[in-house]
Amino acid sequence: MENIRDLAINIFNIIKYNKCRCEAAHEVCLGCYRCFLQRGKQIVEDYDNLNQYIDHTLLKNETQTNDIIKLCQEADEYGFKSVCIAPSFISTAIKYVTSTTICSVVGFPLGVNTSDVKYFEASNCYELGAREIDMVVNIGYIKEGNNVAVFDEISKIAKFCWKNHIILKLIIETCLLTPDEIIRTCLIAKKAGAHFIKTSTGLSLKGAEVESVKLIRDTVGIYVGVKASGGIKTKEDAINMLKVGANRIGTSSSIEIIL
Repeated sequence: MENIRDLAINIFNIIKYNKCRCEAAHEVCLGCYRCFLQRGKQIVEDYDNLNQYIDHTLLKNETQTNDIIKLCQEADEYGFKSVCIAPSFISTAIKYVTSTTICSVVGFPLGVNTSDVKYFEASNCYELGAREIDMVVNIGYIKEGNNVAVFDEISKIAKFCWKNHIILKLIIETCLLTPDEIIRTCLIAKKAGAHFIKTSTGLSLKGAEVESVKLIRDTVGIYVGVKASGGIKTKEDAINMLKVGANRIGTSSSIEIIL
């Protein structure tokens, strides 16, 4: 695996060394689209109130309206951070949540939609009532080293999200990437303006792994969010992810985790 600092310098053709303020392992300022310092540190130190870090998730193909209603009621009852649902159910969720944020997905689960389609999906989710977006990156572009296409797509959606005060979480499907590819994607996403890096859709070969979460946190520093998602079933699983850098957990086992 390449040195994170060297990868950052090579990707963005950085000539003049400027120390990074985000306390990341690359130790070089990326000149990010937005300065994340205003958001405060995205590090979890309290493991007693896990509900505040959980996206209560239901993204199964066979999901029905009554399932979404139940999900929303549970989220309000237990104080979860958000409900993470498919776009087609936002209009239902908006009627049933009172204190919980609605999160929806874009380019899900493969990430191969065109940038224009992803932009439309994001704007449509916003119009329907979602205030957080989990968008799947184009994995093929990452694998072939098409950094410009990856940056342009993320930047396009991120600018819309910043303008409309939406949280953008970029799903990078870590199980399909090498460590260098994870680092490269995180650096590009941070510079392009993504608020969070998310490990997984939960529908690929593997879900979140401790090593990948730690690598993401090391790469983005302490002011960008990290969401661990996929295969997190127990309280121990969730705490292990938080300890290595996650500050959001995506799971369908939310209630089992907090009780």
